[in-house]
Amino acid sequence: MWEVHSSDKIRIKDIAQRSGVSVGTVDRVLHNRPNVSAKARDKVEAVLKEINYQPNIYASALAYNKKYTFCCLLPDHDRNAYWTQVEEGLRQCILNRNDFHLSLTTEYYNQFDRQSFIRTARSLLEKKPDGMVVVPQETDVTQDFCRTLQGLHIPFVFLDSSVQDIQPLAFFGQDSLKSGHFAGRIFMMQAGKEVNRIMLMKLMSNGRVASRQQENREVGFRQYMTGHYPDCEVAELILQIGEEKEYARQIRTFLEKHPDVRHCITFSSQAHILGEYFQENHLQDFHLFGYDMIERNVECLKRGSIDFLIAQHPWKQGYNSVKSLFNHIVLKKEVQQYHYMPLELLTAENYIYYTTDEK
Repeated sequence: MWEVHSSDKIRIKDIAQRSGVSVGTVDRVLHNRPNVSAKARDKVEAVLKEINYQPNIYASALAYNKKYTFCCLLPDHDRNAYWTQVEEGLRQCILNRNDFHLSLTTEYYNQFDRQSFIRTARSLLEKKPDGMVVVPQETDVTQDFCRTLQGLHIPFVFLDSSVQDIQPLAFFGQDSLKSGHFAGRIFMMQAGKEVNRIMLMKLMSNGRVASRQQENREVGFRQYMTGHYPDCEVAELILQIGEEKEYARQIRTFLEKHPDVRHCITFSSQAHILGEYFQENHLQDFHLFGYDMIERNVECLKRGSIDFLIAQHPWKQGYNSVKSLFNHIVLKKEVQQYHYMPLELLTAENYIYYTTDEK
């Protein structure tokens, strides 16, 4: 159905009479179909302009009755991870638009395995998606895949991090460099100028952290520390992913080697590893800064073994990634390209007011 801005409704029949053409011709002009003479098209468009005619985009999309397949390329994760909240947002956006015959297929890759990303990406391409949500892996393999998508005219959205020289339809995530600067500022406001050494806990596999976001946060953090606290040593505690049974021993060894360390930070969503260690060993004079409001982190926040968390709305990132694809592909609307998540600082006092969903 098509409507003018006022409360009065106007029919295709009315436009046809006013233009002096057939109803079929008006329909073809409205839907930008061929087989309309230039003269007839000019007459119809003149009437549309005169009455300030606006389409009911939702009704048109529903009437089209086309099925759309969206795909998501997501890192593998356990059920309590940050990515679980992203998935919940992805699914909810599809459910909220179930009248439009949308489907979502999500497949998972190993964040530390280039070939896993390549295989999973190829698998999703075989499903002939209308649009994709991509969580980037290493720069070159992500660039290659996204150029393939561009060659096939498949719109894609970057989630969590972006990739140089590639322009997505949209991006949802934090400005990770500024996030690292912000973390450094708040962290050192608590630690104080007299602190000479801090701990940076890093979860790694094959010499890499899990995401580009973590890498960039650390770069921003170190830039801040170099510029404002050049004499403060950043001592790294490296924990290997998959060797969880060794974590307690490695943390204990680090603290014995650095008995002066009382302030700790991590750029992953696993701050609870340290927080739970402090609780179990009754270490109450340590201060811990981390990321993401996942369940185990929140428990540590409530009990006081984590002082601060930076939250980045993973649910909204997932939800709005699909929403951008929907608006662009189904409703034919322009979408904003870059959407930076707010840097929300959570404590035991305010975390309960943090909202995770959107309708």
